[in-house]
Amino acid sequence: MNLLLPGIAAAYLLTFARVGTLIMLMPGLGEQSVSPRLRLAFALLVSLVLFPTVRPLLALGDGALAGPRVIGLLFGETLVGLILGLTVRMILAALQTAGVIVSQQLGLSYAMTVDPTMGGQQAALGNFLSLLGITLIFASDLHHLALEAIGRSYVVLPPDGVPGFSDAAMLALKAVGRGFTLAVQISSPFIAFGILFNLGLGVLSRLMPQLQVFFVAVPASILIGMLILFGSLGVMMGVFLDDLGRYLGDYVGR
Repeated sequence: MNLLLPGIAAAYLLTFARVGTLIMLMPGLGEQSVSPRLRLAFALLVSLVLFPTVRPLLALGDGALAGPRVIGLLFGETLVGLILGLTVRMILAALQTAGVIVSQQLGLSYAMTVDPTMGGQQAALGNFLSLLGITLIFASDLHHLALEAIGRSYVVLPPDGVPGFSDAAMLALKAVGRGFTLAVQISSPFIAFGILFNLGLGVLSRLMPQLQVFFVAVPASILIGMLILFGSLGVMMGVFLDDLGRYLGDYVGR
């Protein structure tokens, strides 16, 4: 029994390396507002649940425990968890990017507040969309799909060492492109509004040169933009949840 303990401990450590990294970057649970002790305890629990199914995939021999194989697997599992977690974070960051675009179109880019999820100063509308998105993730049970995707990640990317950096870079580029595309899709009503509104202001300034256009434009832009935001907020968040659900569904085979 004592001879088996080092192998069990090494296998559990390798399981925790991927699962713990994914839990720390998981949407909803991986936010800075969540206690680090709570995230750590939850990661240890999920690793314990997945350990019986992950251990046969590791294929650790008795003589491999002291060799470089465990170190390579540990580095590879941590890197896989970091890559997969950051790709999901790129989808969540689309809300912050969309909030910045909306703020610029409405003339509210100067309204900055502290981001409670990531820290630092961010646009107020971006923080609002991010917090609303995290709330809807829990309300729509997408965090259950994220937990299932963590388990299925061992099928998609089995623990066989350090992944190829070219594949990791390609996956990261696709995630950044997908996040930016999603941000543009979410904020597309405000982009169209900004183009039409500024075009109308240009025509109005030509027709009435004596009118102080910007004195009238700023309040009108904020008022109309807020009406558009309240009218299209449900559609915007629906597009975000559908895209995030499809992205997680690719890992669970749905």
